[in-house]
Amino acid sequence: MDLFDYHSQKDGQERRPLAERMRPRRLSEFIGQRHVVGEGSLVRLAAEQDRVFSMILWGPPGCGKTTLARIIAGDTRAHFVHFSAVLSGVKDIRSVIETAREQQRLHRRRTVLFVDEIHRFNKAQQDAFLHHVESGLITLIGATTENPSFEVIAPLLSRCRVVTLERLNEEDLAGIVALALNDAERGLGRLGLSLDDAALAALVKMADGDARTALNSLEAAAAIASTGANAPPRITAAHVQQALQKKALLYDKAGEEHYNLISALHKSLRGSDPDAALYWLARMLAAGEDPFYIARRMVRFASEDIGNAEPQALGVALNAMEALRFLGPPEGELALAQAALYLATAPKSNSIYRAYGDVQAAVAAAGSLPVPLHIRNAPTGLMKDLGYGSGYKYAHDFKDAFTPQDYLPDELQGRVFYHPSDRGYERTVKERLERWRELRRKAGQDGMR
Repeated sequence: MDLFDYHSQKDGQERRPLAERMRPRRLSEFIGQRHVVGEGSLVRLAAEQDRVFSMILWGPPGCGKTTLARIIAGDTRAHFVHFSAVLSGVKDIRSVIETAREQQRLHRRRTVLFVDEIHRFNKAQQDAFLHHVESGLITLIGATTENPSFEVIAPLLSRCRVVTLERLNEEDLAGIVALALNDAERGLGRLGLSLDDAALAALVKMADGDARTALNSLEAAAAIASTGANAPPRITAAHVQQALQKKALLYDKAGEEHYNLISALHKSLRGSDPDAALYWLARMLAAGEDPFYIARRMVRFASEDIGNAEPQALGVALNAMEALRFLGPPEGELALAQAALYLATAPKSNSIYRAYGDVQAAVAAAGSLPVPLHIRNAPTGLMKDLGYGSGYKYAHDFKDAFTPQDYLPDELQGRVFYHPSDRGYERTVKERLERWRELRRKAGQDGMR
């Protein structure tokens, strides 16, 4: 390498993003994920002893999945192949397999294949790996932000160990930022920058557990601070805000985080916590969730978890959906907030949900039981002659529009599916039903005398 090549390579290194330059090169530099790479951990021992096993590294963006795979690659004597699920297809997989066979035959080396964003592979592409992972020809390390149980086929998943990485905590992020700020070789150390405590707190908070976001924001904030008159430059919270513009919330509208957030909203409503319900609603909307999806879930919630304890809840949820349709976002989102607060503070009952589940089970178990003759319709003379409608009592002809009468099939007589709670309007319903059921009981006793 001549002097020109040296300086060209050095310039190329310095032009890479700070997050890429600061990527740890060995486990001793790795910050965070102590449960995965700490002393005595399974992954650390596998890397140190060159006994790498097939694994799926699952975690949120910027938590260290790719970095960990590269470190493992550096510590193993195996042939290492980096494979992108975004850019590669089945043809490329076949080429990797052929190379792995050559490595095994000619050099007696196993192949460690790192597949970045493995969740982007379709079933056919994942099937292409399956046999070779099982035979041991390749050791697979996949990285994904999506829940593997949703995105990785079961046969392949059963042959890999899922290693769960967590979002980095604030202490870890602060350590990563400080390291980049002071590292003169790969970081910003030669610039003589300083960082306000408020700026550090803003960087850590806005990164939302993502080391890449923290470092990219630091680099941008450093560039802004360096254009000022201060010498040496000092990065403030205002520089950080200007660099980042807006916090990007963690959200995947079709994956696990989508289900996590809607579950949090639903359970907060059910648990009668209006503050938490409002928070999770705002989180979902800020992250770009379809507001009509949330509205539909609220309509369902009104029947499932409130029901007749507060009959108006269903109307409130439907009106919120209509207001959203009429106004559109963001104005219509306030109607969703109003509905969320109403649903959270309404009396709760799942009696309708349980009753309907019991009825469905009874229908499945008993099959198509015949309708009792006395409540059948009789539009023709033949039907009347066969007894259709015979003995039916018209409720409005009796006091309080009620008279004891059987309506269920004979095989289900006496079954009670709906058990109202003692909460809200259902208490009134319960008292009314108890009175009617007592009248039916007495009528049954009189009929037996």
